[in-house]
Amino acid sequence: MLTTHTPDRRQFGATVLGAGFFGISSVRGAANAAPRHAATAVPVPPEILAALPAAQLIGSGTYRYFGLRIYDIRLWAAPGFQAPRYDTESLALALVYARSLDGAAIAERSITEMRRIAPPNASFAAVQAKTWQTFMQSAFPNVVAQDRIVGFGNGAGGVQFFHNGRATAKVTDQEFATLFFGIWLSPQTSDQALRKSLIASASP
Repeated sequence: MLTTHTPDRRQFGATVLGAGFFGISSVRGAANAAPRHAATAVPVPPEILAALPAAQLIGSGTYRYFGLRIYDIRLWAAPGFQAPRYDTESLALALVYARSLDGAAIAERSITEMRRIAPPNASFAAVQAKTWQTFMQSAFPNVVAQDRIVGFGNGAGGVQFFHNGRATAKVTDQEFATLFFGIWLSPQTSDQALRKSLIASASP
């Protein structure tokens, strides 16, 4: 279980492994994301271009934990992307890691973050949480520095994941899509600074 005291940096690796899908952390004191709006064109990853030919870069950011860079993240979507309706829009989140993380821990913490996004009167049944966690374990391999993981949503509940351009897993489940992408894009996200950076050029 993550605690709220300031962790010893010697424990950084173990802490980040439990910090959440792609490094999202609920640990108090974690550094806010720093906006990264490139002045020059950024190439669209080929797996995103194949799924979403009209993809445009909506926003980007860098997640840092106590000053250490964990990953760079970019949101790609079709023109006219509306952030409040992210779960009904075609989009892709691309993350490039700066260090190694364990895939099983990523999947486990994802469930915790998805619970945070869920409506106050909603609760995951144990069987539902287990099903989603098992699915994500098949989707997320262990990653090392410079690995890229992309999550693509078609706006109708379809979600597909890629690791360095290779398809790993897919599912059609609107609730999963809403909660999963909501880890970063929901108004209830635990990282408001990163969300603001990601939706920088989205339509109101």
